[in-house]
Amino acid sequence: MADISAASVMKLRKISGQGMMDCKKALEESNGDVEAAMQILRKKGLATMQKRAGRETTQGRVLCIFDGKTAVIVSLCCETDFVAKSEVFVKTAEKLLECGKKAAADQGGAALMDVEVDGRKFAEYLNDTVSQTGEKIEIGDYYRMTVPATGTVGTYVHFNHKVGSMALIEASSEAVARGVKQTADEICMHITAMNPIALDKDSVDPTVIEKERAVAAEQVKDKPANIIEKIIDGKINKFLKDQCLVEQTFVKDDTKTVNQTLQDAAKAAGGTAKIKRFVRIEIG
Repeated sequence: MADISAASVMKLRKISGQGMMDCKKALEESNGDVEAAMQILRKKGLATMQKRAGRETTQGRVLCIFDGKTAVIVSLCCETDFVAKSEVFVKTAEKLLECGKKAAADQGGAALMDVEVDGRKFAEYLNDTVSQTGEKIEIGDYYRMTVPATGTVGTYVHFNHKVGSMALIEASSEAVARGVKQTADEICMHITAMNPIALDKDSVDPTVIEKERAVAAEQVKDKPANIIEKIIDGKINKFLKDQCLVEQTFVKDDTKTVNQTLQDAAKAAGGTAKIKRFVRIEIG
């Protein structure tokens, strides 16, 4: 067995992020070859992933970025809050966010695994992080939005880093887009808090409405037959108002809907604006 120097252990520890004993054992197994020791540590990460495959990943971190042209939101999930707050996990989540800017697809975590950042695929960063933390770690969600000819993207991530939202806004001019950016961000705060199921009533899955009608019908089955349908329609309209983003009462001003809030901001900026779509992701 090769004599493993403290300098070799420290070198491997620096490039791998692993603990001293793990580095020493890997170097002993590789007869002092640092590169081979790195491969041993990576295999350890793969073994950890296989061993913990059935574990739940209910902790993690949501990250979002907007550069004026493109917005990306991602989530990286792990088993414990302790790991979610660790430096190695946060740095890996930041690499995932960079991958989101470069990916060929606009959504779907699987699309990021083979994206390269700083000369390495994200799958390699993920494997190394699993090896260092000993936890199951996986990509949660990924979405990317590109600004239309004139528009902006609102973004918001809650202070606990467990939930966040993006909203694509179409504006009548670049000036209006700039003028509504703060409102767009506030609308994303609203989305994060209120979790609407759809943008508007036309976007709601018909099966959801069917289920709500069935529930409403059961609730009013003892009412006079000639008013049952009218009562059911009223309940469905209330449901849509409560659950559809544009019709929800804005969290920062209960005298306006979300749509009215955006229109007022656009009017003040000299034009009009419209929410085209939104996404919300949450860990746990």
